[in-house]
Amino acid sequence: MHLFLKSPSLSKCLKCGKDVLPHRVCAACGYYKGREVINVMAKLDRKERKSKEKEIRDHEKEGAKEVAPEKTEGSK
Repeated sequence: MHLFLKSPSLSKCLKCGKDVLPHRVCAACGYYKGREVINVMAKLDRKERKSKEKEIRDHEKEGAKEVAPEKTEGSK
């Protein structure tokens, strides 16, 4: 049969790392191409805002670790 559904091609958000459809604003953080388009934090209540900020900080720390690899004893 020639009728079938294709899985959507997803890309990673540059800010938070969540899966996002191409050419769309990330629903998790509100960023598109490295700039904030939607202020998601303003729309959340206090409890959700704290958890979202913590999640974003944790992801940024992980990204910083991946960017700066540690030097080994044998390399100069």
